Amino acid sequence: MNPMILHDRAPPLARPFSQEEYDRRVSAVKYRMATEGVDVLLVADPANMNYLTGYDGWSFYVPQAVLVALEHPTPIWIGRGMDASAARMTTFLADDDIIGYPDHYVQQRHIHPMHYVGEIVSGRGWGTLTIGVEMDAYFFSAMAWESLKSALPNARFKDAAKMVNWVRAVKSETEIALIRRAGRIVERVMDVAMEAIVPGRRQCDAVADIVHAQTCGTTEFGGDYTSIVPMLPSGPGTATPHLTWSDEVFKEGEATIIELAGAHRRYHSPMARTLFLGDPPQKLVDTAAIVVEGLEAALDAARPGATCEEVEEAWRMSTRKHGLVKESRIGYSTGCAYPPDWGEHTMSLRPGDTTVLQPNMVFHMIPGIWMDDWGIEISETFVVTPQGGAPIANVRRGLFVKG
Repeated sequence: MNPMILHDRAPPLARPFSQEEYDRRVSAVKYRMATEGVDVLLVADPANMNYLTGYDGWSFYVPQAVLVALEHPTPIWIGRGMDASAARMTTFLADDDIIGYPDHYVQQRHIHPMHYVGEIVSGRGWGTLTIGVEMDAYFFSAMAWESLKSALPNARFKDAAKMVNWVRAVKSETEIALIRRAGRIVERVMDVAMEAIVPGRRQCDAVADIVHAQTCGTTEFGGDYTSIVPMLPSGPGTATPHLTWSDEVFKEGEATIIELAGAHRRYHSPMARTLFLGDPPQKLVDTAAIVVEGLEAALDAARPGATCEEVEEAWRMSTRKHGLVKESRIGYSTGCAYPPDWGEHTMSLRPGDTTVLQPNMVFHMIPGIWMDDWGIEISETFVVTPQGGAPIANVRRGLFVKG
């Protein structure tokens, strides 16, 4: 094994955070590692890799990792050799801590890049230690797990799936500023979406306008690709979440749910609104009013010291008196994200989640209602403050109607 450590340093790109902030993040993760008996942490989630090092590239379709070792001062990036230059451009890591694996490891049946990662771990003298692994990361496959174990037969393994995610839960002021920028973007994008959806126009043409607006951002700052594509169920499709778009046309007398996000420097501000073309049925008007009432009650409850389940209870107590029942969670934490999801996989606003809210936690509260043949979504991304959940973006709540 010959590690590809490249020393012709490419010009660095501007990073949004200070070195002091990255150092605080790494120290916080190491504290959790020591507390939970983990000597070396293997980070495979792209958002966690970005959070700890600044690494940013569309390279997560091949195996890659960041190693955090208690005895090593900074993280170590390991990825495809051709992506090492991106690591040097986007991270603060020294050249010796940026390691590219040879390209013959890519998408082969008989060898796997995670075996290479295991050999790096062993070569550093860590092969008999306790290795924490993000076992539930989207891009850490079953084959990656088997290959890592085969390369480290004497290691002890421990599931550390959400260790970094929980460190990310409370946002710094700089992170909040980036999320607020994403909020400015989503305000503009939602305006574009409302304008683009008209009877007789193809859904795909409206989405082209939406994605253009997401990418352009504002005149002050541009937008990133978002972790989820615009979701645009229309007509009967509003009865279920997570539909995207087709080349069908929008129709008079039908609703369209618009769920999308603004993103800036990988930080997201999701939002959902519902638009009706024509004269909406009374059940949709009434349900929209109930959802907004419940959402506002939950926002008011989202104060430091409250629990996630208490926020959901405020929603439930408000909507239950109107006979509206929702079984699924009404929200989740959000922030830095890569495809296929903008959630952080930690806190959820639902019964049984007793996580205590702290200032500068950020949630996407989306109490979607889906019935047999219709539905409605009205959501807010908010930051926890002493005054309650403060919405990141400023878009009118309620059912939008175009006659």
